[in-house]
Amino acid sequence: MSFFNKMLASVGVGAAEIDTHLEKASYHPGEEIRGMVHIRGGNVEQKVDHIYIKVMTEYIREHDDKKVRETYTIAKYHVADHLLVRKGERLQIPFSFPLPLETPMTLSRQPVWIHTGLDIDHAVDPNDRDYIEVTPHPYATVVLQAAQELGFRFKEATCEYHPRLGRGVPFVQEIEFYPGREFSSRVEELEFIFNLERDGIHVLVEVDRRGRGFSGWLERSFEMDERTAWMSLSQSDLQRGNRYVADVLGELIYRQAR
Repeated sequence: MSFFNKMLASVGVGAAEIDTHLEKASYHPGEEIRGMVHIRGGNVEQKVDHIYIKVMTEYIREHDDKKVRETYTIAKYHVADHLLVRKGERLQIPFSFPLPLETPMTLSRQPVWIHTGLDIDHAVDPNDRDYIEVTPHPYATVVLQAAQELGFRFKEATCEYHPRLGRGVPFVQEIEFYPGREFSSRVEELEFIFNLERDGIHVLVEVDRRGRGFSGWLERSFEMDERTAWMSLSQSDLQRGNRYVADVLGELIYRQAR
């Protein structure tokens, strides 16, 4: 094993490489992610201290009146420790973990990716990034379909810095809708923030009221046209279907839009 090859490997030339293979590319929060970490040895033998996988995303934060994107690790999972990767050797290490309930959906091009890394002392650490699609959790799907039944149309989704509402993460995903005909005279915009639980879902519903005349202008000027309320749905509530949830949601919106 030449000193020259060791030196090159320490800066990433001819070092071990990794490639993570996932069973599929689309998941919903709470679903099990399974896959295999493929390691290919480089030109020299290397000791790997740790193999880890992170679930990562981005959120928007205002700083000095500017919006900046910040990267955040939602969860980090241990895969293996203390491996010796010989020259040219090929290894495969299986893994599985649940996608955290706090993972945002990949609506409006919201990025979510799986980052796999090797910790190697005195060397550039190899890593791999795999983007995934995150679809709505089945509980969230019922709420979204209920909104659709009420005529609301998806507008956009953004992840914004909000540590108080983030429940373990420093951001929330805000999902915005245009009103349909039934609510168009009362509602300018509808917004959801989902908080998932194992046995149900809490939805922060924000109704942006459509104000008229001077009083409407006054409310908009002082942001008094926005009304928020929590809607909590148990698993049994959700099992009653879209129509039941639409009735609950519709009643809440009417109250907030008065």
